[in-house]
Amino acid sequence: MMRPRESHSLRLEKCAFTISIPHRLRWIRELHENNIGHIDFTEHASELVIEAEFILDVIESNPFNFVIDPEAAEYPFSYEAELYTELHALSRNIYERDVDLIRDWLHPVWHPGKRLGTLELLQQLNTHIYSTLKYQRRLEKGVQSPAETLEKKSGSCRDFATLFMEACRYLGIASRFVSGYMYSPDINGRMSMHGWAEVYLPGAGWIGFDPSWGILASSHYFPVAVSRYSENVPPISGTYTGTRRDFLRTDVDLYVTRLSAYLLT
Repeated sequence: MMRPRESHSLRLEKCAFTISIPHRLRWIRELHENNIGHIDFTEHASELVIEAEFILDVIESNPFNFVIDPEAAEYPFSYEAELYTELHALSRNIYERDVDLIRDWLHPVWHPGKRLGTLELLQQLNTHIYSTLKYQRRLEKGVQSPAETLEKKSGSCRDFATLFMEACRYLGIASRFVSGYMYSPDINGRMSMHGWAEVYLPGAGWIGFDPSWGILASSHYFPVAVSRYSENVPPISGTYTGTRRDFLRTDVDLYVTRLSAYLLT
């Protein structure tokens, strides 16, 4: 999953893949409308190189340019029955054993009996993670549970997004993980894949929050895939065969550069 998801503010002008081993490539659009490329290799090889180049036409937009329906503008709120049917799975906690810990950790932001604006609540949650936990890039596979992140007081972007999502789900707000690319003028050049969260707000739709930076996701965020769980959206996954002495080493280079009229990844 590497191909960006197009939207009203992001259009894919170029999508080119170069794969070093002879192959057959087919694309599918799965349950969450992620674009997945399936590769069947037709020859054996000792090395695999996949190069992807995208040119994106991006419409600059204000991430706060949305209006939440009046009945959901203040928290607590509840989704309408039909909408909740669609969002039920995204509103349930995955790490159920961590719910009590999440409740206690959330107390400075929200506790039963407290009413505040829904957007204000989500922004406070976003900045609470950003300001109280230390970002740490992790190369290890997998994602930390909320309990692990709170115990270590640190985590990667996917760990912070997971904590944000689980806190939202504890509050009954539907949330999903987003994997994609991010452009920052301060980091023009080599980067890595990024992860953040989206919540569903009636009247506004899916709104992105990035607790690694404490901000809302802007037009400089380019979603690739979404899922209830971060480990469901790896950029590249698969299997290989060989002898017991064979091993798999992975190197990834990602560059995001602003062109005169485009943003290129």
